[in-house]
Amino acid sequence: MVWKPHVTVAAVIEREGKFLLVEEQTSSGLQFNQPAGHLEESESLVDAVKREVLEETGWQFEPDALMSIQLWRRSQKSTTFLRYCFTGQCHSYDSALPLDEGIVAIHWLTSQEIQSQKNRLRSPLVMIAVDEYISGQRYPLAMLKTFLDSTHG
Repeated sequence: MVWKPHVTVAAVIEREGKFLLVEEQTSSGLQFNQPAGHLEESESLVDAVKREVLEETGWQFEPDALMSIQLWRRSQKSTTFLRYCFTGQCHSYDSALPLDEGIVAIHWLTSQEIQSQKNRLRSPLVMIAVDEYISGQRYPLAMLKTFLDSTHG
């Protein structure tokens, strides 16, 4: 068997001191997470995070920076995730758009409100990413290169 991590994307979106989170039904009950999800075949990382934010929140998202690349595993027998965490701005909210299965609500919460819900965070990466955002951690999107179905060389 070949081991490989699950590649995911996440968006830290702040507006007027509040962060956009989704409240989702999980096997552990209702939990909070950044808009996030899995990279799909033939999709760039930037396209994946735009799609996930729209599907989970109804907001159009324009990433402007990569904040971090996070390798995480809850325990040795758990799935390993390689999470690309972006930040940027959202616009054009569509309240009529059906949200992904399992998403029960979207919330704009302060850092303190998120911290107060730490027992309901999907993973520790949720608060870590908020802290990275607050600290100003940003890297240019130009460092991400996509060469799918390309003869570039």
